[in-house]
Amino acid sequence: MSMYQTSKETLARMNEALHSALATPLKKADGITTGGGLKNYDLQPAARLMYPVLSPLRNSTPRVKGGGGDSTHWKAITGVNIDSVSMGVSEGQRSGVISIETQDAFALYKTLGLENFVTDEAVLQGEGFDNLRAICTKNLLEAVIIGEEKVLLGGNCSMKLGKTKTPTLAAKTTGGTLPASTKISVVCAALTFEGYHAANVASGVKAKVTRENADGSKDVYGGGTAQKSDAANVTTGAGATNSITAVVAPTKGAFAYAWFWGAENAEKLGAITTTSSVTITANAEGAQQAKDLPAEDWSANDLVIDGYLTQIVKNGGYFKSMPTAAGLTADKAAGIVEIDEAFRWFWDKYKASPDEIYVSAQELQNITQKVLENGGSNLIRFNFDASTAQMATLSAGTAVGSYLNKYTMSGGTLVRIVLHPNMPAGTIMFRSTTMPYPVSNVANIAEVRCQQDYFQTEWPRKTRKYEYGVYATEVRTLCALRVRRDHQYLGCVRRYKHAAESI
Repeated sequence: MSMYQTSKETLARMNEALHSALATPLKKADGITTGGGLKNYDLQPAARLMYPVLSPLRNSTPRVKGGGGDSTHWKAITGVNIDSVSMGVSEGQRSGVISIETQDAFALYKTLGLENFVTDEAVLQGEGFDNLRAICTKNLLEAVIIGEEKVLLGGNCSMKLGKTKTPTLAAKTTGGTLPASTKISVVCAALTFEGYHAANVASGVKAKVTRENADGSKDVYGGGTAQKSDAANVTTGAGATNSITAVVAPTKGAFAYAWFWGAENAEKLGAITTTSSVTITANAEGAQQAKDLPAEDWSANDLVIDGYLTQIVKNGGYFKSMPTAAGLTADKAAGIVEIDEAFRWFWDKYKASPDEIYVSAQELQNITQKVLENGGSNLIRFNFDASTAQMATLSAGTAVGSYLNKYTMSGGTLVRIVLHPNMPAGTIMFRSTTMPYPVSNVANIAEVRCQQDYFQTEWPRKTRKYEYGVYATEVRTLCALRVRRDHQYLGCVRRYKHAAESI
């Protein structure tokens, strides 16, 4: 066989293979154009990691080495001379004996962590693009950090919410599309911080959660939903524009409420609000029914640790729950009445000031609006430099970055306002990072004690994939200031929006 025949046969076979692979016949083209597909495939050399890793509490809370055992214990002296023994002393005599108040505290160590894996095929196919094993563990560590931040803020392992109060209903003939002369039943379930973040109308709320783990074991824990309320019902009026307002007494420790409504014993999830009220304007669109929720209280998750918000509420911290229709109040002097009340309380009780105010995006907007409106804006002065060409240019928009606490020994202290990505709307938290007493013998007012800080485990291969786990065994301790069983220095203000949320 000649070289010519070999080349001709080879070309024929290549042509046949191309026909088979492309499932389309080769076609003639006039010249080379973009339509021929002969162009570069612009693949950037690594996947872009487009997700936020925001953890201000984790980043600012000291992490220290913990000891052995299943918990950490500490003792605090919370008051001296609590009986107010007089200072006066008669001639030649000794004075009276003071009484000291102490408090024992402890917290259980818990292990926090997540797992991930990458298959052999994914590793091979990712060669020349990304190191998928490295990406897998990096993503896993960042997921653990994001999850730990939520736990440090609102984890709840020890405080059950109990049974949600029965709603109070009021029917209106305007504002909605509910049908006429129809009996509507409403059920409410209070949600913890974790329950609020895990819930949505489409997929429902989490009550009793059974999780299958990577090793085939199972964990059962509370998903953050309190025991549901008894059903309340009301009948709509005439016409086709009916609505219903539902209000429930606030549950201390709840950060949201799940609302179910519809025919009796067939109430569907229709709204999740951060207020203790809702205005029902239409039929519920969710699939989850109230009757499917367990009868028990599954608000606490005993697999995690208590976070800041839980410890504040549970241990008697400064807590103010405002009426449903109330919002923050401008004092007409570029201040907020409710924030000033909290600062005054901290001074009266402890002669101390918080260092930070944690808020949601909604509360930052509300604070800014209240400071600038209703008489506050006339306290702001704009200066323009006439020597520049930009003298008439004004950048629109502003935000309150700090708040002046008037009740301090220095005559006023600026307290930083921190926008937290996980803070529920309607909640403001005051936090101190330092003890105000110089001889307190307290190095950290709050800390994360770690029996073992972040560690990675690569599990033995039992399938054709690489499996990883990232864990930390820790507990959060809080050295709270207390005076004769009064409230903690660390405080939280809970507020509600201007009006009931409408669905």
